[in-house]
Amino acid sequence: MNSELTILTITAASLGFFHTLFGPDHYLPFIVMSRARGWSKLKTMWITFFCGLGHVLSSVVLGSIGVVLGITVTKLTALESFRGGIAAWLLIVFGLVYFIWGLRRGVLNKAHQHKHFHYNGTIHSHEHVHANGHAHPHINGEAKKSITPWVLFTIFVLGPCEPLIPVLMYPAAKNSMLDVVIVATVFSVITIGTMLSVVYLGSLGIKFLSVKPLERFMHAIAGATILLSGLGMQLLGL
Repeated sequence: MNSELTILTITAASLGFFHTLFGPDHYLPFIVMSRARGWSKLKTMWITFFCGLGHVLSSVVLGSIGVVLGITVTKLTALESFRGGIAAWLLIVFGLVYFIWGLRRGVLNKAHQHKHFHYNGTIHSHEHVHANGHAHPHINGEAKKSITPWVLFTIFVLGPCEPLIPVLMYPAAKNSMLDVVIVATVFSVITIGTMLSVVYLGSLGIKFLSVKPLERFMHAIAGATILLSGLGMQLLGL
């Protein structure tokens, strides 16, 4: 590996790591949704992986098209910025809608007791919530499959990796396609690896928080967190 490729590889790895670490939208949605929806660690990791893969591959494909067509870095960066705006607004809208839905669910989910009197004189009581339509609590869970992972995947596919484009275009300008592949691979592996690591640690950490009084509002909290992540992207450029 020559010195130029070594520098490019280190740069790509550094950009992938810090771009992900300083962008809370890369991991907070998965941490809070995993907690709110009760995803297993394995399911959380798979969803994070596929969203991360879609995230980096969309920029790699766009950069590759730019290389083939000879599009300048400035134009590609502008396009990535435009995609970033779309992704941010989608996070904002999704977070807001999910927050409102979660808040309503939390209000309706206030547990209360009903007493049942039997002919033999015995009395028993049980708690239930209005959100379940007064269904008996011994009946478990929701039958409907969630579309949340697909929503997150779509948003992440649209979300850009702006730092990747300039790093990709440098070896492309020298007609070194092997170097382009190496740089793109390093950036992708580090980005997805960082996402998985932070989500895993965050998912472990959030389980230690005592949130029992707020348990019924976890969906609202998740929606608010995603909303703030989108606002951070849009207003602060995170």
